[in-house]
Amino acid sequence: MLILLLFTSNCSFNKVEKRHGVPFLEKKNKELTVNKSNKNDIINLIGYPSTKSYFDNDIWIYIENKSTKSSLIKFGKTKYTENNVLVLEINSRGLLEKKKFYNIDDVNNIKYSEKATQSTDKDSFVYGFLSSVKQKIDSPKKKRSKKQ
Repeated sequence: MLILLLFTSNCSFNKVEKRHGVPFLEKKNKELTVNKSNKNDIINLIGYPSTKSYFDNDIWIYIENKSTKSSLIKFGKTKYTENNVLVLEINSRGLLEKKKFYNIDDVNNIKYSEKATQSTDKDSFVYGFLSSVKQKIDSPKKKRSKKQ
């Protein structure tokens, strides 16, 4: 009886939500106006983007992700309740030219190619650069494990 009391007193019946990225992205998206909002307005409202792309225009990408753990019946598998992406295209004058908002349903409906790309050149610059970065990241771990 005492063990059962210990387990139930330490358990919480409220679901724990984990958030990543920009909170309330859909609400903030509605406050942005095409051809009126500029870079400073966007940064003041949403903050700096999760990802930037530089092609003809600046493309700023903002991400919001909210997940919870499912019930014990499903072994506590992670369930995503929100998965929002906001893509903003900014012209050379710094004004918002286009905006596109994707919610979890849009993301789930994306069709991915089943084809796999074969890597032909492992000695490329990118492969060498990423390998050296990985070695530098892993090296402190090796030093710590030798000291212990």
